[in-house]
Amino acid sequence: MSLFESQSENRQSGEPERCLQANNREFNTLFGYPNNTIKTSKYNVLNFLPLNLFEQFQRLANAYFLILLFLQLIPQISSLAWYTTVIPLMVVLSITAVKDAIDDLKRHQNDNQVNNRSVLVLTNGRMKEDKWMNIQVGDIVKVENNQSVTADMLLLSSSEPYSLTYIETAELDGETNLKVKQAISVTSDMENNLKLLSAFDGEVRCESPNNKLDKFAGILTYKGKNYILDHDKLLLRGCVIRNTDWCYGLVIYTGPDTKLMQNCGKSTFKRTHIDHLMNVLVLWIFLFLGSMCFILAVGHGIWENKKGYYFQNFLPWKEYVSSSVVSAILMFWSYFIILNTVVPISLYVSVEIIRLGNSYYINWDRKMFYAPKNTPAQARTTTLNEELGQVKYVFSDKTGTLTQNIMIFKKCSINGTLYGDVYDKNGQRVEVSEKTEKVDFSYNKLADPKFSFYDKTLVEAVKRGDGRVHLFFLSLSLCHTVMSEEKVEGELVYQAQSPDEGALVTAARNFGFAFRSRTSETITVVEMGETKVYQLLAILDFDNVRKRMSVIVRTPEDRVMLFCKGADTIVCQLLHPSCRSLGDVTMEHLDDFAIEGLRTLMVAYRELDNAFFQAWSKKHSEACLSLEDRENKISNVSEEIEKDLMLLGATAIEDKLQDGVLETIITLNKAKIKMWTLTGDKQETAVNIAHACNIFEDEMDEIFIVEGKDDETIWQELRSARAKMKPESLLESDPVNSYLTMKPKMPFKIPEEVPNGNYGLVINGYSLAYALEGNLELELLRTACMCKAVICCRMTPLQKAQVVELVKRYKKVVTLAIGDGANDVSMIKAAHIGIGISGQEGMQAMLNSDYAFCQFHYLRRLLLVHGRWSYNRMCKFLSYFFYKNFVFTLVHFWYAFFSGFSAQTVYDTWFITFYNLVYTSLPVLGLSLFDQDVNETWSLRFPELYEPGQHNLYFNKKEFIALETTYWTMISHFFIWGSLGFYFCVLFFLYSDGLCLMFPNVFQFLGVARNILKLPQLWLSLVLSVVLCMLPVIGYQFLKPLFWPVSVDKVIDRIHHCMRHPLPPPIRTKVKHASSRRSAYAFSHKQGFGALITSGKTMKGKPKKSSLLKK
Repeated sequence: MSLFESQSENRQSGEPERCLQANNREFNTLFGYPNNTIKTSKYNVLNFLPLNLFEQFQRLANAYFLILLFLQLIPQISSLAWYTTVIPLMVVLSITAVKDAIDDLKRHQNDNQVNNRSVLVLTNGRMKEDKWMNIQVGDIVKVENNQSVTADMLLLSSSEPYSLTYIETAELDGETNLKVKQAISVTSDMENNLKLLSAFDGEVRCESPNNKLDKFAGILTYKGKNYILDHDKLLLRGCVIRNTDWCYGLVIYTGPDTKLMQNCGKSTFKRTHIDHLMNVLVLWIFLFLGSMCFILAVGHGIWENKKGYYFQNFLPWKEYVSSSVVSAILMFWSYFIILNTVVPISLYVSVEIIRLGNSYYINWDRKMFYAPKNTPAQARTTTLNEELGQVKYVFSDKTGTLTQNIMIFKKCSINGTLYGDVYDKNGQRVEVSEKTEKVDFSYNKLADPKFSFYDKTLVEAVKRGDGRVHLFFLSLSLCHTVMSEEKVEGELVYQAQSPDEGALVTAARNFGFAFRSRTSETITVVEMGETKVYQLLAILDFDNVRKRMSVIVRTPEDRVMLFCKGADTIVCQLLHPSCRSLGDVTMEHLDDFAIEGLRTLMVAYRELDNAFFQAWSKKHSEACLSLEDRENKISNVSEEIEKDLMLLGATAIEDKLQDGVLETIITLNKAKIKMWTLTGDKQETAVNIAHACNIFEDEMDEIFIVEGKDDETIWQELRSARAKMKPESLLESDPVNSYLTMKPKMPFKIPEEVPNGNYGLVINGYSLAYALEGNLELELLRTACMCKAVICCRMTPLQKAQVVELVKRYKKVVTLAIGDGANDVSMIKAAHIGIGISGQEGMQAMLNSDYAFCQFHYLRRLLLVHGRWSYNRMCKFLSYFFYKNFVFTLVHFWYAFFSGFSAQTVYDTWFITFYNLVYTSLPVLGLSLFDQDVNETWSLRFPELYEPGQHNLYFNKKEFIALETTYWTMISHFFIWGSLGFYFCVLFFLYSDGLCLMFPNVFQFLGVARNILKLPQLWLSLVLSVVLCMLPVIGYQFLKPLFWPVSVDKVIDRIHHCMRHPLPPPIRTKVKHASSRRSAYAFSHKQGFGALITSGKTMKGKPKKSSLLKK
C-alpha cells in the first residue's frame, strides 16, 4: 500500500499518489496531469444541442409532443396537420434553449476571465508573464502581495524572514483573518535567486487530488535527502497573499485537481417540485387520454361492425381498411391526435412566460436595490420562481452573509465604570444614530480616522490621567499578536490573526496607546504622544482550553508586568480575592453587554517580583524544551503565574451583523422556515452570532452540542438529544422506526417529527465527517430536523454540500442555500435554490447562483413576497389551464357518440386555432402575472401566509382550484373582458358575408353567427351555463372557511379585519439576546502564533542569538 493511501480518503482521480519534478515539464507530462484551466460551464459548441435537448425532453410533455409529431406524419391516422405540433414544439424548445445558452455564456465569460489572468512563471532562468491556464504541474511561479494564488503550490521561499508568507483564505473558508505559512528550510535559502530556483530539481511524492482543505501529506526528495511536507507548506488556489512582497511556489495541483475546484461541486439541471408534479399529472393524463382513445376505438369498431359495414355505399372504407378491427386500431391513433389538446404544448410556453414575468418583478424591485453598490437584485434563472414560495430549510453561511465580519469596539467597563452609553442633557440614555456626535480624536496624530466612539467621558478620563484607564489601554496595546506595518509615517496598518484583536488594538491606539512595532524581544508603544519600548519576556499563547492569553513585559521603569485578557468565565477564577466587589460590578456590566449581543472578555494584570519571575522563567524554558507532554507542561507552568490577577475591566465588541438580519430571521421563524448555519468558523464564534441574530432564541429549552471524536460517541450524543426532544422516537413502536425497520428502497422520505419543545443543535466539522457516514446520517438527520435551528461549524465546502444533499435526499422539502464566498459554491449548487450575495469575497458565489442580491435581509422579501406570489399564481394558472383544456377536449369525446366515432372535430378549425392562442390565453396570463391575494405589506406582516406553499396545498394530486382572481387591476379587466369581446369580434369577422364569398372553401358558415345570436334560447343557455358552473365554486369558497378552515383562512380574516379597522403602527422594541456571558476573544486565533513572534521569525531582520526569555 502507498504511503499516502491511508491519508487520501476522498480521491477524485485514480492515481494512488502524485509524482512530479520541479522544472521538468517533459517528465511531468508523462503522467497526464491537467493544465490549470477551470470550467464551470455546462455546455460547449459541440454538446449544447444534444445535451440541452436531452434535458428538455426529460419533461414528459415535450417527449409526448415529439411522439405526437411522428404520428401526425402517418397519413392513415393523421387528422391534423403536422405543423400544428412542430411549430409550437420548436418555439418552446427554442425559448428554453436560448435562455440556457445565455446563462451558460455568462459562466464561459467568467471562466475565460479567470483562465486568462497573468502570472509570472520561471522559464529558462527568467521570469516570464503567462496566463493562468497555461501553468502546469512542476512549474515554479511567483506571486506578489495582494495577488491570488494561481494553483495549489508548495511554498519554496518568500520576501519575509524564514520564508513566512501571510495569506487570507476568505475564498476557501470565509475567514478574513490572516494565516501564516512557512517554507521548508532547504528551499527558503534560495530566496529570489533565479539561478538557484532554475537549478532546483526536487522531486515530490504526495497524495492524490482530494477535497480536504486542511490536510496534505508528501515528501520532497532533494540532493539525496527526504523532507516531510504538510499542510503548512502548501498555498491553495483561491488564497490571497497579504503583507508579503513576493513568494515562489512549486505547482503541485492544477485546474480541476486543486482543492478549491474539488470542493466546488457539479452544475446540475434544477427543476421545481411543480415541474415534477406536472410530469406526474401529465402521465396520469396520458393514461386518461389512452383510456378515452381506447373507449372511442372500441365504440368505432362496434359501430363499423353493426352500421358502417352495411353503409359503405355512402361511406366507403379506405383501401387499407380490411375490417372493423383495423379501422378501430387506426381510429385509436386518430383520436390520440385529436384529443392531444388535453395536454396542450402551449402550457409550457405559458409557464415560461409567467416565470419570465415574475423574474422581471424581482429584477425591477426597487426595495431590493442596493444603492451603495448601484446593484439590483438579479434573477439569474427563470425556472425556480414558484419554488421560492415553498422553502422549508434555509442553509446560510455566516461570515459576509449574516455578518459583515467587521468588529467594532462598542463599550467597555474600567474599574467599575461603564463607558460607551450616550446620554442627553437631561441624563436620559439615547440610542446612537448617524446624527450622534462622535468623539474627537484629532489630538492623537496616530488615531485611525475610521474608528468611531460616542462616549466623551472615556476620552476625558484618558486626558486627565486616570491611572486605571491608562493601564487598561496599555494592556490592550501590549497583550496581542498583531503585526504592524508603517509604510507611510504615522499611518499604521494592523494585520491581526483575529478581527477581535484588530478591534481592541485599534481602540487602544485611538485612545492614546498606539501599538507601533514589535521585534522578537520588544514592543514599541506610543503612550499619549511619548514613545516607550517594552521588553517582551514571554507570550503565554491562546488555545481552546485556556481561552486566554498573557504577555509578560519589562517596563521602561524596570517593573515586570503580566497582562492577561480572555474569556470572562476563565479570568474571573484567576482574580485576587481583593477584586471580589469590583468583579461583581464588572459581571453586571458583562451581563448588560451580553444582553445586547456583544462579544465580551476580561482584562487583568499582575505585577511580578523579579526573583519569582526568574524562577518561573526557568520552569517555562524547561517545559518548552520538553519532548514529552509538552503542551500540558506549558499549560501547568502558565497557571502558576496567571493567578492573583488584579482586575482592570472588560471589553465589549460588536460583531456587526448585516442590516436587517435580526428582523429577517425572526420573520422567517414565524413563516416556519428552519435556519441552519453552515460555517468554516470556530464553534464559539458561530454560536455567538447565532445568539446575536436570534437563530438561537432565549426561549429555547436546550442547545445540544455534538463534539464526539468517534462513531460510538457521536451516536450516543445524537440519541441522547433525541431522547430529550421526543423520547418515543427511540421506541421500536415509533412510526418512523417501524418504517425504517422495513428497509424501504431508495429514495424514501422521512416524515416531519414534532419535538416537545424548542431546541438547537451545534456540531463541528470533525464530528460531522463521522455523522455523514453510513448508519449515522439518518440519526443526524432526524435529530437535526427536530431542532428549530442548527449550527455546523469548522466545515469544509464539500461538507456544506453534503449536509444540504442529506436533507434533500430524505426530506420532502424545498431547500435554499445562501452564501457570498467561493467556499459556498458547492452548497449553492446542491440546494434546490442557490442565492449568492455580492459581498467582500469575490463573485464566485453570485456567478454560480440562481438568484443574487447584496444584502441578506432581501431574502425576506424574495421569499414572502415574490416567492409566495409566484407560487400562488402558478398554482392558479395550472389549475385553470388543465380545467379549460379538459372542458375543450371532453366535448370531442362526447361528440364522438353522435358522429359514429369517426374522429371528426366538433369545432370549426379556426376556433380550434384561436382557443388556446387568443380566447383563453390572455385571461389566465393576466391572472398569473398580476394576481395578489394580499399586498406586499400584509405578506410581510403575516409570515404565516407562507405556510401553504411549504406543504404544496394549492396545487397537488388531490387539489384543483378553480379560476379565482383576487386582485383586480385595469389589466385584469382588459384581459378578461377584452378576450370575451375579441371572441365575438373574430366570430363575426370569420362568419361574415365578405369572407365566405371570397374564400368559400375555407369559410363555409355563411350567416351562422348572425342568425344564432338572434335566438333568445342561446343567451338563456349561456346565462344558465355560467350560473350552474359558478354555483358549486362559490358555495365551496363560502363554506370552506366555516367548516374546514386552515390557518391561512384565519390570517386572511385577520387581514380583512385590519383593513377595516387599521392598527396603530408597531412600536419598534429592542430585541433582547441570551443573558449568558460569551467571551469572543480570538475565536479564529491560531494556536502557537505567540511562539512564532517570540522566535523572531516574523521580523524583517534575523534574530540575534540570545535567549528569548530574559533571565
